This record gives sequence, structure tokens and C-alpha cells, in this order.
Amino acid sequence: MINPPEISWIAIAPDLALAVGAAAVLLVDVQWKPRPRVLGSLVAGTLLVAVGLSVIQWFLAGDAVAVDDQQSLLAFSGLISMDGFAVYARLALLVVTGLGVAGGWGFVVSLGRRGAEALALVLLATAGFSLMVASNNLIMLFLGLEVGSIALYVLAGLARERPESDEAAIKYFLLGSFASAVLVYGVALIYAGTRQFEIVEIRNYLGDFIITDPAVIYMGIGLVIAGLGFKVSAAPFHSWAPDVYQGAPAGLVGFMAAVAKVAGFSAIARILLTAFQDLDVTWLPVVAGISALSMLLGAILALVQGDVRRMLAYSGVAHAGFIMTGVVGGSTDGILFYLAVYAIQLVGAFAVVAVVSGPDGAGSAIDEYRGLARRSPVLAASFTVLLLGMGGLPLTSGFVAKFGVFTDAWAGGYPWLVILAVVASVIALAFYIRVIVVMYMDEARLESKLLVGPARWVLAVAVGTTILWGIFPTSLLDFAADALAL
Repeated sequence: MINPPEISWIAIAPDLALAVGAAAVLLVDVQWKPRPRVLGSLVAGTLLVAVGLSVIQWFLAGDAVAVDDQQSLLAFSGLISMDGFAVYARLALLVVTGLGVAGGWGFVVSLGRRGAEALALVLLATAGFSLMVASNNLIMLFLGLEVGSIALYVLAGLARERPESDEAAIKYFLLGSFASAVLVYGVALIYAGTRQFEIVEIRNYLGDFIITDPAVIYMGIGLVIAGLGFKVSAAPFHSWAPDVYQGAPAGLVGFMAAVAKVAGFSAIARILLTAFQDLDVTWLPVVAGISALSMLLGAILALVQGDVRRMLAYSGVAHAGFIMTGVVGGSTDGILFYLAVYAIQLVGAFAVVAVVSGPDGAGSAIDEYRGLARRSPVLAASFTVLLLGMGGLPLTSGFVAKFGVFTDAWAGGYPWLVILAVVASVIALAFYIRVIVVMYMDEARLESKLLVGPARWVLAVAVGTTILWGIFPTSLLDFAADALAL
């Protein structure tokens, strides 16, 4: 007799809300053809409902931990986890989605009747990645990843009038499909070695039994790292990122990059630090090598870019390496803090790009930023704060984030990686300062750019959190520390 699964609707309630919201956007648009503002309000309402349901999950997770009943946090026969780690990552995704939609609102409006499609795809991407970060089963994790990724592939090609957008979508789709195949092969090998798909059960299996021939498991771990490394644009799996960042619509690139980073690193941390913690001697050198290569390659290549979007893409490669140092350190709170901080800064930075270069433009030459401080002082000042935050300057949240993951890596026995990370941070600061110098020291060549629409609120949140969490980081640090994985 087959036992029915333990159904807990609250465990997937935020994901259901996002999926229903996506369907509602399309149906409302077909039936009434409302103004974009109405659809935007519907998306905002959907996100608020999902946030509210996630907050309920947070309190339920806290109650379960308080009475030492973590097993109750597993739902659907162990497929879904409702632990603090999942809730934190889900809330980060929802905040990034809200900011991303606001920052790309100009592009949504420019699409006209196709604006509803963009909004629905954004919600579906968030729903998929939300399911991914809450997955306790490798197959469920893969399904969530694919739902989110396919939506991003389509978003990259929404500006169909530009060949660069089509090129970005094709490259993203082909390379992403290959990375997904690698990930699935890795999951299959892990199952062959452990007879388990559930992350917690894999940990228990490795703790209870002595593996005499672990080669299959090692190969599976390597392929999973490679597959997820592509999603977070870590070197040497980063080749798609510059072209996609440059060709995809500027208004949505920030959202696309940020949600992929949050979901990808949440999955990496959950798999490696939960399922394979007992095998860390094997995978730690691999992750440390990827981290070192990402930091150096990303920082050096960003220095020679003449396009701000490509610079931010290679900066993302470097930041993937910085976050990897937190994985090497073995502590999830530093990783979660870094993800929240960097994701918000990235969305804010691309909101600036969308204003300067147009929400649906391809590329963002650095010449377009010459004299920006004279043309739009608020825009230039906001971009300056965000760039310095990503560079890790003291009194910004980026400094606190880097200090946290570097401290964890040093304590974990990898001082050489921390020294390399500091060197890469100095190199990275150079190309951030280069853009700032162009904005403030060069003469303006283009017409005035005004900060209008929802983008000003995106920058207010991004700049405000960069400064606030740089000076008073305790609130977010405590939140991240309480976000425990099973």
C-alpha cells in the first residue's frame, strides 16, 4: 500500500500565490486590457501576499526549532523544507522581484500589450526559484530551477526588435540547457552512490555508513557544482554572463541576475553544507579553486571593459567568487547576508543603467556616463554609493558582507584564499572608481537624464540599505544567523 504524502499547503503557499498571480495578470490583461498601472498593482499585491505567507512560515519554523521538532518542517514526504534558511532566501527573492519590477517598469510599459507577458514571466521565475530554495529533494530542486530558468531565457529575448536581445536569449538558453543536463547527471550519480534524493537523508546516510567506494558520489558532487556554478556565473562557467547582461533588456537584467544568484547560491549552500558536510575534505579544494579563479578572472576582465553592463557582468563573476569563500568557510549566515546585500545593490545598479541607456537598449557604453553628476546629481550619487558598496568600502553593507565571508574562510583554514580575495577586492575597487571618475570629472556630452518613475524608489531602497546595513548591520546579521537549515 502506498502511503499518501504529508500535504502542507502553507509550505508552498508563497509559490502558489506567485503562480496564481502570474495567471491572474494574463487573464486580467486578456479580459479587460487595463492600463499598465493596474497590472503593476496586481503584481505588487501578489508579492505582498507571498511576503505575508513567508512571514507566517518564519514564525512556524521558529516554533518548531524552539520545541526541537524540526522534522515537522518537512512537507510532501520530504520534498519541501520550511526551515529558516528557505524562508530567508524566499524573502530575499520576493524583495528583489519587487525592486526589479519597479526598476524595469519603463521597459514593461514600452512593451505595450506584451507588458503582461513580462510581468507574468517575472512572477513565474520567482515562483520557480522560490520552490528551488525550499527544496529538500534534488529532483524538486531541479524542477524549480528549470521553471525559473526557462522564464529567464524568455525574458532575455523579450526585446525582439533588437538582434542583441535574440542573441542573448539563444546563448542563455543553449548554455543553460547544457548546464542543466550536467546538473541532472550529477544528481543521478549521487543517487547511484547514496540511494537517496532527499538532502537531509543523504546527510544521514553518509553519517551512518562508511562508503568504501565513493568515486561515484565524488563525480556527482563535481557535476552538481559545475551545473549550479553556471547559474551563479562562477568561473570557468561564466562565459554566457557578459553577452546576456549586455543584450538582454536593461530594465530586467538586474532582476534576472539577482534572482539567479540568490537561488543558485542557496542551493549550493544547502547541498554542500548539509548533504555533503562529511565529505568536505573532497569538495572544499574544488570550491576554493573556483572561488579563487572567479575573483581574479572577474576583477581583471572587468578592468578592461568599455561597457558598464559588461563590467557589471564580470563584477558578478568576481562576487560569485567572494560568496564562494563563505561556502568554503562553512557558515550559512555570512552567505545569506552577502546574498541579500549584493542582490539589492545589483538591482539598484541596473536601475541606473536603465535610466541612462534606456530600459530596452543594448549595451551601456561608459561614455554615456560622462558628466552624469552635472546632468543628474541624484542619479550619479546613487550609483556612486552602490558601486562603492559593491567594492566593499567601509561604512557600506558590502564591507560587512565581505568581512563576514572572509572571516569564515580564514577560520576554516583557508587564509591564502582570503588574501587572494582581498587582492581581488582592491582590483575590483579600481574599476568601480573608474566609473565614478567618469561621472564626476568628465564633461557632459549627452542631454540631461532625469530620474523619473519607480526607479527613484528602487534607488532609495538600494542606497538606503547599503548605508544602513553598513553602519548598523545587526538586524540583518541576526536575521541571517537565525535562518538555520535543517
